[in-house]
Amino acid sequence: MIDLVYLNVLRQIHARLFNTDVNWVVTGSLGFALQGVPVQPHDIDLQTDKAGAYEIERRFSDVVIRKVKFSATGRIKSHFGALQIDGIEVEIMGDIQKRGADGVWEEIVNPAHYRQMVEIAGMLVPVLSLEYEYQAYLKFGRVERAKMLRRWLDSG
Repeated sequence: MIDLVYLNVLRQIHARLFNTDVNWVVTGSLGFALQGVPVQPHDIDLQTDKAGAYEIERRFSDVVIRKVKFSATGRIKSHFGALQIDGIEVEIMGDIQKRGADGVWEEIVNPAHYRQMVEIAGMLVPVLSLEYEYQAYLKFGRVERAKMLRRWLDSG
């Protein structure tokens, strides 16, 4: 069961982004929970492309807490930003790339290629498929999270 606060924030995100040309999905723990995985979200992660990251920032200019800008570490690079809606942090990630264990940067991920739609509270919400999430966590070295997803996928 998804906490009412997260559902209300998701409703606000959905209202501003659904039926637009922004290429977005919910990812991370809320994306898992929306697909039935028993996890408790602690924030909301939105994955998009570069243009989408800046468009989301524009559409939510009243709640931006970190402006979108390109940032890179040794393992991940993206156009990152953040919103704060009703006390919940909403992370924005555009044109995300991860460096695999082999040191090679993966291609920029197009969320539309891995998008699935989930219906909740009268909304159709785009999420990343759990199989894609499993593979991504595995490549990124987040083995425990990947194992948890694999167990969930195998149990269904």
